[in-house]
Amino acid sequence: MKPRQFFVLFLLISYPAFSQTFTMEQVGKFTFPSELTADQSGTQLAWAMYEQGKRNVYFAKAPEFEPQKLTSFDKDDGQEISSLTFTPDGKHLVFVRGGDHGGGNASSTVNAENLPQLPKVEIWKIDIQNRKANPITEGDEFKLSPAGEIYFLKGGQVWKVGLGENAKPTQVFQIKGNVNSMEFSPDGKSLAFTVNRGGHQLIGIYRNAETSIQFISPSFHRYSQPKWSPDGSKIAFIKTLGGTGAAYPLLEPRHAPWEIWQADMASGKAEMLWKAPETLRGSYRYFFFSYPNENELVFESYHDGWQHLYVFDIESKKETLLTPGEYMVEQIKLSPEGNRILFSANQGPEKEDKDRRHIGSVDLKSKKLTWETRGEGIEAYPVALAEGQLAYFSATSQRPHLVTVKRANQAQILQAELIPADFPQQKLVTPKQVKFTAPDGTTVYGQLFEKEGGPAQKPGVVFVHGGPQRQMLLGWSYMDYYTNTYALNQYLAELGFVVLSVNFRLGIGYGYEFHRPAYGYYQGAVEYQDIKAGGEFLANLPQVDGEKIGIYGGSYGGYLTALALARDSKLFKVGVDIHGVHDLDSRYELPDGYEVAPDYEKAKEIAWKSSPIADLATWTSPVLFIHSDDDRNVNVSQTTDLIRRFDELKKPYESILIPGDTHHWMKWENMIRVSNETATFLQKHLMN
Repeated sequence: MKPRQFFVLFLLISYPAFSQTFTMEQVGKFTFPSELTADQSGTQLAWAMYEQGKRNVYFAKAPEFEPQKLTSFDKDDGQEISSLTFTPDGKHLVFVRGGDHGGGNASSTVNAENLPQLPKVEIWKIDIQNRKANPITEGDEFKLSPAGEIYFLKGGQVWKVGLGENAKPTQVFQIKGNVNSMEFSPDGKSLAFTVNRGGHQLIGIYRNAETSIQFISPSFHRYSQPKWSPDGSKIAFIKTLGGTGAAYPLLEPRHAPWEIWQADMASGKAEMLWKAPETLRGSYRYFFFSYPNENELVFESYHDGWQHLYVFDIESKKETLLTPGEYMVEQIKLSPEGNRILFSANQGPEKEDKDRRHIGSVDLKSKKLTWETRGEGIEAYPVALAEGQLAYFSATSQRPHLVTVKRANQAQILQAELIPADFPQQKLVTPKQVKFTAPDGTTVYGQLFEKEGGPAQKPGVVFVHGGPQRQMLLGWSYMDYYTNTYALNQYLAELGFVVLSVNFRLGIGYGYEFHRPAYGYYQGAVEYQDIKAGGEFLANLPQVDGEKIGIYGGSYGGYLTALALARDSKLFKVGVDIHGVHDLDSRYELPDGYEVAPDYEKAKEIAWKSSPIADLATWTSPVLFIHSDDDRNVNVSQTTDLIRRFDELKKPYESILIPGDTHHWMKWENMIRVSNETATFLQKHLMN
């Protein structure tokens, strides 16, 4: 037996009151669907399914919705599936295989297996009738024309390729700048696109090879999200400021204006329809924006303090709130016929619903809001089907996410048989909603994971999520990264830890002031108050040994983990810092001109003092650093540079570098390794 295996076995024997009933490998066998989509008729459904690193496309058809596997990617190779879309005629599915679309440099290949030949990022097609899947071309970021041709971006230019067997990609047109979005007119004869030209961004209209590109009301601003009216006679878009602006004080929050404009295609004349209130709440812009009928625009805004849906009547210029209440909406989807909007929200009759997700819908004709789901589960990513039906992902505290079809008041859960026989569904704990108060009076919510029985006092672990614009829930997360950490929290509870997952400030779900507090991150790290308060709350629970509190987190959670260990080693006795941010001094670049923000030096000082590296002198707790070296979200240099400082100061640490993988552990084997190493390190220091 290897020494490390013997040590883990010794730890388990040391706590006989807790007999471990499942492993990290077993709880890591959760199912996770993504890319749920329906065809234009609402009778065909498709999605991608993740099973222990294997990612495949599944298809189901009304009325039975019996799932059928359409691809055979049966290897844990780190190649994701994204942009799954039905062709307009419903006969094919098109998707991208490869890349990492959860971070920067999304279209760059991922080589988590460290193969001698790099994998490709390719656009694939599936013939639904004969179940044949084939790559079409290297590419990403595609749109399907109404005729079914694939338009995609390559090197900031627009290319196209057909669905035929021997189709060859061709460049559609050449243009200065980088094209970054496309939108076809309803008749398919015109393509609206946005092109970035440095300090300004234009909307162009391409019609054919003989016609000059038309620019819509060109200005020195930034235009985005062009949306055609259903008859193709108008385009609505978002307008924001261009250029760089004056050197205003860096530490003073300022309103960032944005407006909704509409242009007439025949005359080229554009007019402003709606302007965001000139408040901090009104500054925050979201990306749902739709032109569902000739008379209305629907958009998402934060200007009443919650992420809500609004409808704007173009004739009367009247704005109407569609989703009133103290909750947030996300994952918004318009039905194909444009008469219904679906979304998920943290709303319901129980106080625990603040930390759940349920599905709502709004009928755009009557403006009636209906809650389609309720209860103790998590429902997310709704898609409209024919005859008022809908599909979505659903999970509970124990069962991981599966695709669900809802007819009237009946829900049909698909693919329950994919959950492995040794997945410990019945042995998982139900996390409890808790709340506590930060030193400045802010109420903070969290979820407590605890297995019944065991010693009178158990060691505690604080889990810190990343983002930070995230919210951990009272069940399996609808985000792939946090299915990993939810599984690990369940495993830690199984080992005998009491785990507290903290929904700290800068996270979503609790209103604008919680989400966008003053003095957050590199401007003062006010959110660290919430982490320390969570550690103290956990330490003061009667069933927790307050002298044995650990902490772990990834990404932004890695940053706050490092901050906790550097500032409060007496409270946090040990930590695992997974691809964290450590040096915020570089948030402000050195000005290269005469004009400098009046508080530039102060802002730099605060950014430095908000960094873990500023408090290395008081960092005495043991730490395990983990990072992959193809991380597109947090550069591996953030950990490399911190470890150099540890080496220079002769501070002890342990570390794991994973070559080739990204921020999101695209390879299941790596995710399991990281989780096991995290649990083992916490055991070693808190259970010995």
